[in-house]
Amino acid sequence: MISTRGRYAIRVMIDLAENDSGKYIPLKDIAERQEISKKYLEIIMKDMVAGGLVAGASGKGGGYKLCRRPEDYPVGEIIELMEGPLAPVACLAGGAAECPRAAQCETLPLWAEYDKLTHDFFYGKRLSDLLAK
Repeated sequence: MISTRGRYAIRVMIDLAENDSGKYIPLKDIAERQEISKKYLEIIMKDMVAGGLVAGASGKGGGYKLCRRPEDYPVGEIIELMEGPLAPVACLAGGAAECPRAAQCETLPLWAEYDKLTHDFFYGKRLSDLLAK
């Protein structure tokens, strides 16, 4: 399940893309438009800046803006930054130790297929696909 953290991050990215004027967008403006607590957004934005999804600036004229064009952001990247790996089981998560039962695991093909479907779906969608036409 995708948490509010992941869903709000996508909404913020859409907001930044739709309101891009080349300048930083104040967090209070994003919070008002998206009807999300500014305090909660501060936590989310800190992680998004650290993850390289957005650039932030403090002080007068500060706020946030995208680091790339909307078409250069796979939705899966946003979700995984906020939620962690999309893998349905631990043994398929990136960097996981090899499972000693993998060779005889009858359910592994099921989980691997589901993992591929999820990955391909979210990485096949771009932020630009979500923008209002």
